[in-house]
Amino acid sequence: MSHPAIARDQVAVVTGGASGIGFAAAKRFLQAGMKVAIADLNADHLARAAELLAQVAGSSDDVLSKETDVSDPDQLEALRAAVTARFGGVDVLMNNAGIEPPSTALGPRAAYQRILNVNLWGVIHGSQIFAPAIIARGRAGLIINTGSKQGITTPPGNPAYNVSKAGVKAYTEALAHELRNTAGCAVTAHLLIPGFVFTALTARGRTEKPAGAWTAEQTVDFMLERLAARDFYILCPDNDVPRSLDERRIAWAAGDIIENRPALSRWHPAWADAFKAFVEGK
Repeated sequence: MSHPAIARDQVAVVTGGASGIGFAAAKRFLQAGMKVAIADLNADHLARAAELLAQVAGSSDDVLSKETDVSDPDQLEALRAAVTARFGGVDVLMNNAGIEPPSTALGPRAAYQRILNVNLWGVIHGSQIFAPAIIARGRAGLIINTGSKQGITTPPGNPAYNVSKAGVKAYTEALAHELRNTAGCAVTAHLLIPGFVFTALTARGRTEKPAGAWTAEQTVDFMLERLAARDFYILCPDNDVPRSLDERRIAWAAGDIIENRPALSRWHPAWADAFKAFVEGK
């Protein structure tokens, strides 16, 4: 079984759909008999992705591609209008577009603005623009927002990205709560939390998939399995990190507040042994 919104002749919209997790999701939705619209920025890349997806579908009739900057609500409004004109409406929205340029805590404000505009505002804009019409269809609907473990444990190294993904987590939790308390609403919201996935975003010059990474297809297959189980937090493992380790890392991060430890104590030399013992269950 799958989530009831993932069914033949239903309509899915995937942002960041020209590659990586977004492309893999679009492919799986088409294989489920759905109609799919993908949105991304690079026109040539988008056209090639649409061509490949049309091969999956058997024709181009069930595939729409539209160049869209998710940081611009007007462009997302235009995407919604184009999908509605072509397919009649939307049942599944996957707010997946994301970027990860480097940043530091005291680094340029422009880096923060760029990352937050895409990673966080793209999710908020997408949800607010598409959700009312999905709800109005009066049938099962689905909103999937792509978060990150970095938005939960907030490791040092790229604070702007962490802030954006922490915002996605908080927003998606609020969205799920609001949807389930809306009378007559059959739409659910879910937070996808990928593990280490080998995509263009994470390749960093590598051409071969690292042994520890999952493929985008593995990640999407896991997502579909957990959507069928109605999980809100879709916490993905990978070949290096099982769920049990993720749980210990997340629990330790929350414990920084409860135990009044230093910020990010997992990476603090004075707490290294304590963290190691905690992970080992000692």
